[in-house]
Amino acid sequence: MENKTSVIFVSRDINLIFMPFAGIQNLFEENFTSLGEVGASVSVWKDGVEILSLAGGWKDRHQTQPWTVETPILVWSATKGPAAACVLHACQQRGVSPDSPLPDIWPKFAQHGKAVSIAQAMSHQAGVPVLDRQVSAFDHTAVAGAIAGQTPFWEPGKAHGYHVRTYGYIADEIVRRLSGVSLGEYWGREFAEPLGLEFWIGVPDSLHDRIGSVFPAKTAPRKGDPFYAAFGFPGSLTSRAFGSPAGLGSVASMNTPVARQTSLPASGGVGTAHALGKFYAMLAQGGRLGDLVFFKPESLRWMAEPIVQGEDRILLSTTSFACGFMKDPVCDGKKTRALFGPSLQAFGHPGAGGSVGFADPENRVAFAYVMNQMEPGVFPNPKALKLIEALYRELKGTDAAAYSRDI
Repeated sequence: MENKTSVIFVSRDINLIFMPFAGIQNLFEENFTSLGEVGASVSVWKDGVEILSLAGGWKDRHQTQPWTVETPILVWSATKGPAAACVLHACQQRGVSPDSPLPDIWPKFAQHGKAVSIAQAMSHQAGVPVLDRQVSAFDHTAVAGAIAGQTPFWEPGKAHGYHVRTYGYIADEIVRRLSGVSLGEYWGREFAEPLGLEFWIGVPDSLHDRIGSVFPAKTAPRKGDPFYAAFGFPGSLTSRAFGSPAGLGSVASMNTPVARQTSLPASGGVGTAHALGKFYAMLAQGGRLGDLVFFKPESLRWMAEPIVQGEDRILLSTTSFACGFMKDPVCDGKKTRALFGPSLQAFGHPGAGGSVGFADPENRVAFAYVMNQMEPGVFPNPKALKLIEALYRELKGTDAAAYSRDI
C-alpha cells in the first residue's frame, strides 16, 4: 500500500486512557498488503465513545484520491439496519405495535393472502422477494403497487427468504404511511441530523464528489456453494431476488449520481464508518446517546430478539432475523455463525462485498467496517471478521475503567 494507513484515536477527553489496539491496527494494514483492500475504514465504540477509528487506502483505482475517515461509501445491505430503525421508530411514535397486521396501515398488501404483521414482513417472511411485474427501481409508487399485488412465493408467515431489494420498498412504504415522508427523509430528520451522522439514504447532489467508488469483486465465488449455484442460474428465485425490481443491475450503476440520490432503503445507504458506528453505538447504549433518547426498551427488544430462524429460501443457508435486523443463528445456546461478535444479544446487518455494522448491548460495543473493494458474498469476510475477533480478545483483557461513560 503506497499511502500509509492513517490511525486515529478519537475521544472527547484527551486524558482518556485507551488500549493500544496494536493487534487490530496490524490486521487492518494486512487487509491492504495481503488481502487486496483498496480503501476502508473501521470505527469501534464502547460505552458511547468512539475508541478506535482507522482509515487507509484510496477512493479510486488510480490511487489519486486518498481515503480518510471522512470518506463516505456505499454500504449496500448494511443500509437495512438504519431502515429497520426508521420503521421501529415510526411505529413507536405512532403507538403502533410491530405485531400489528401490516394491512391495517397498508390495506392493499393483504392481496393473495399476505396478511402478515409488520414484524413478519420486516423479518423476510412475507413471501415477496421477487416481483413478476417489471417495474423500475426508481419508481417507489410502482414498486409498492407491484409488491401489494404480488402473489407470494410461499405461505406468508410460514417460511422466510431474504427480500434483497423489496425489503427496502416495504420498509419505505410503512414509514410513509406512518409519518407522511419517505424513509430517506425520515432517517435524515430523526437520526442523521440529531446525531450528526454523515450517512444518507438518498445523498444530496452537492456531496457526490466526496463519495468513493465501489468496485466489483475480482475473484470468483467458491464452487459447490448452493447459494452461488442458484445465484448464477437464470430464473432461480435467488437470482431473480437480486434483480427485482428492475434496474441498478451492476456495481458500476450504483456509483452514478442518480443511484446515490435515490432513497433505496434496502441497499443504497452511503456513509462513513464513523457514522454507521455511532448509529449502532446509540443502539448499544439502550437507544440513547448523551442527552438524546431515540427508543423505548420495547423497541430495542424488537431489534435484539430473533423472530425467525431456519433455512433461508433465497440465501440457501440458515439465517436469523429480528424485526429488520439480522442475528447470528443459534443452536443449543451457541452461535453457529458469528458475524456480530460473541454476544447472543448482538444484532446488525452486513452489506454485499464486506461492509458490516452491529450493536452489542451486552458489552455496550458497536462496530462498523466499510470499504470500496467488494469480495464475493453477502456475509462479511475475513477483512472485517478478523478485526471483530481481535477486538473482543483485546476488550476481554482490558480494564473497564479505561473507558469513559460520558460522550
